[in-house]
Amino acid sequence: MATPAQWIEGARLRTLPMALAPVVAGSAAAQALYSFDLVRALLALLVALFLQIGVNYANDYSDGIRGTDDDRVGPLRLTGSGAAAPARVKAAALLCFALAALAGAVLVVLSRQWWFIPVGLSAVLAAWGYTGGRSPYGYRGLGDLFVFVYFGLVAVLGTTLTQAGTLNLEAFIAALSTGLIATALLMANNLRDLPGDREVGKRTLAVRMGDALARVVFTAEIAVAFALVLFLVPYNPWMLLVLLLLPLAWAPVATVLRVQDRRQLIPVLRQCGVLNVGWAVLFLLAVLLRQWG
Repeated sequence: MATPAQWIEGARLRTLPMALAPVVAGSAAAQALYSFDLVRALLALLVALFLQIGVNYANDYSDGIRGTDDDRVGPLRLTGSGAAAPARVKAAALLCFALAALAGAVLVVLSRQWWFIPVGLSAVLAAWGYTGGRSPYGYRGLGDLFVFVYFGLVAVLGTTLTQAGTLNLEAFIAALSTGLIATALLMANNLRDLPGDREVGKRTLAVRMGDALARVVFTAEIAVAFALVLFLVPYNPWMLLVLLLLPLAWAPVATVLRVQDRRQLIPVLRQCGVLNVGWAVLFLLAVLLRQWG
């Protein structure tokens, strides 16, 4: 298996925010229904975290053996750089997926949401199929859609359902918003790698759109993620607290719109991760303040 140093490389700073944000947001929606369950929330976090780390390793392995990472702008990858044997990286990915499945199975048993079994299996298949297999969908411009679905809709709505057994408007808004910010993170990542991806035939959505339009779409994703909160303000004025993050959101947006040196896009990934967690935390705070008031 991968060494501890290699695991740290795989689980980069943006991994925890990508997993944490939808679970916090989905738990906040469950709390709005007075149904928050700490044990189930932690299990949902383990599922999301192991899936995210597994995706990192799976992408590292698949891109590495395809030669996609031979000319990379971002941080070195294990397979492409030769730091780890491809078989070890693949084994690390499969172990993470197995651990996610185990945590998910316990969560299903506790919540009795049996329908989540096929959804969970589809999430594992989607995680591998992003860059793996004969026809990876990430190479055909569908990666953004799958990130929105699984790290937004499925992660948030699944977290709420496994705790509350039902859904509310807060859950849907949270799912859409956190999904959009996660998708913006991927768009920034693909903008950074756009020239290299185009050269090796990796047709990400950023490659298909072109540089200029992809930057506009990134900005729109961030903007809509915050605008959606306004639908909840009539029911809970405390939701305006989420808009306090707008100055923080301006930093990655300004960078994406202005810079031409793609190495300067690297910090945007971490900024989007922090932004997503911040959105979820203030969303939770707004729910709590309404209930305490």
